[in-house]
Amino acid sequence: MTSRNELRLLPWSGPEDKPCYLSTDDRNGFMSRLADNIESEQLETAADLLKQAAEALGDEHVGPEDVQLLAKELTGALRDVLRVATSRGRLLEVSEPHRI
Repeated sequence: MTSRNELRLLPWSGPEDKPCYLSTDDRNGFMSRLADNIESEQLETAADLLKQAAEALGDEHVGPEDVQLLAKELTGALRDVLRVATSRGRLLEVSEPHRI
């Protein structure tokens, strides 16, 4: 059985928001490339939302409803970015020997 450290955490959730993992030795396989592309899109979305948030917080004409919607979108983007960071951190642990 493959250990959890050897599995790639995918950038989407399964039923009941449970994490999905990929077990493969082929980092250039279809599912790995799909996960890479989705992670890139998620990071771009987070960067765009961060820029929007900075602009909105400096705009006195932005209403509370707009701020609340932005906060919800930022929360989702942060969740995605944390999943990407966790996944990539695990990939580094597997590919690099532990340093003492």
